Amino acid sequence: MASLSYFAVKYFKLKNTLLFGLLLLLLASCSKPQGFDYRDVKNVKITTMGFDKTTLAMDLVYYNPNGFGVDLKKVDCDVYIDNSYLGKFQLDTLMHISRRSEFSLPSKIVVDMKSVLKNGINLLFSQEVLINVKGITRVGKAGFYTNVPFNYEARHKLSLF
Repeated sequence: MASLSYFAVKYFKLKNTLLFGLLLLLLASCSKPQGFDYRDVKNVKITTMGFDKTTLAMDLVYYNPNGFGVDLKKVDCDVYIDNSYLGKFQLDTLMHISRRSEFSLPSKIVVDMKSVLKNGINLLFSQEVLINVKGITRVGKAGFYTNVPFNYEARHKLSLF
């Protein structure tokens, strides 16, 4: 009887050690997702045009640097050109993104035309513009989501003519 309890104690210790190791492995694999890397803008079209607001449709190309696939649930950001507010971009749809891959995000942005007209002369004579996009993305995996802030800033050549 004494040998049975000895083996039972060893069994429970082994079981607890394996359970603790599995828990540590699970916690180590649950790293916070990194933000996406901007790559390109394609297929820019004006969908509606007005004096106050104009809507642009485009495909934004990004890269997922994470070693795991994620679900993109929401994007909310403000777009600036030469530090002047251009408009707001929002996306509220569920999209699966594979690990370490490029993906295209169909996008619409509502442009504040007052701001564009106010800075239009500067844009006409500029060779390059500073584009700044600040916001958050809501990404996750297996139903667990987190907000990942991003800030993209770069100079782009402007070719109107």
